[in-house]
Amino acid sequence: MDYLLLVLGLMLLIAGADGLVKGAARLAAKVGIPSLVIGLTVVAFGTSAPELAVSINSAVSNKTELATANVVGSNIFNVLFILGLAAVITPLTISKQLIRQDVPIMVGLSALVFYMATDGRLSLLDCGILVALLVVYTAFLFVQGKRSETEAAEASDDDVASLTQGHQPVWQSALWLVVGLILLIAGANLLVSSAVNIARAFGVSEAMIGLTILAIGTSLPEVVTSIVASFKGQRDIAVGNVVGSNTFNLLAVLGISGLFSGEGLVGNQQLVSQDFPIMLGVALLCLPLMLTGAIVSRLEGGLFFGLYFLYSAFLIGDVSDAGWLPTLSMVTWNVVFPIVLSIIVISLLKDWWRQKQKRS
Repeated sequence: MDYLLLVLGLMLLIAGADGLVKGAARLAAKVGIPSLVIGLTVVAFGTSAPELAVSINSAVSNKTELATANVVGSNIFNVLFILGLAAVITPLTISKQLIRQDVPIMVGLSALVFYMATDGRLSLLDCGILVALLVVYTAFLFVQGKRSETEAAEASDDDVASLTQGHQPVWQSALWLVVGLILLIAGANLLVSSAVNIARAFGVSEAMIGLTILAIGTSLPEVVTSIVASFKGQRDIAVGNVVGSNTFNLLAVLGISGLFSGEGLVGNQQLVSQDFPIMLGVALLCLPLMLTGAIVSRLEGGLFFGLYFLYSAFLIGDVSDAGWLPTLSMVTWNVVFPIVLSIIVISLLKDWWRQKQKRS
């Protein structure tokens, strides 16, 4: 029964997120908010609504470890699995704004949250700082969107046209918003309760469930958005969706759920010593690869994709206390890590050589 409730919860979350985004985007368009701003905020943040709903539910239910693990697991999954798969489908073009602004912001916030969590918890003060940064970041996006509205209107209109097209009455958009919110809350409640029951049945920690089942399940909207965008050739959207979602997860999901808990969020030893550093490492991995010619190639996408399965193998090994785990760790450090480093160095050298040829 718990497995059925888990699937039902995921379905309600996805349906709720879709309704919430549609309603919010149409209401925003009605009051005259530019389509670019809607794309940067409502649409980008809306795909993270499942993470927010699940983490708030977990925090209120005094399962704060689950809330923390959900965000960490989602951010790792978003970059390695979603971005990797999208790049394997078609090489991803990275805009200058993503390289100069959005990716560095994501990396900086990942480092900040990692620093905050080194003592094993995110205090109420830490969560308050994250929410304050969310307000500043959203205001920054709004102002930036208004300034660049004229020059970017054409690109932005395509992104949100399917949401804001037509002349739906205000009450209908509001209904989409309310129904989406109700479905999100109901789905989050089912998902958290069933996931905790499954964790207890298998004797694994709530953090492990958060890093795996919940992280993958709540990231399904990002999977659909980025893969569809990749197939359609909207490569910048595929990348921007992942980067925007990760930023929102760090600021809103951790910050708001921590405030809802009344005492911040906690993380077990594995989260602090292994998963938070991996989340930061994955974010840092984006910088050099996205700088190389402003393209994430199929080779680099395959690298990301493979690294996610390697990370999953470590999680499985930890749960099952597998005898092969030390061997996998040795192979990772002595074989995989040098290969990853070599690919990054070669990509940077090739980009440097191309730039040199252009100048000469």
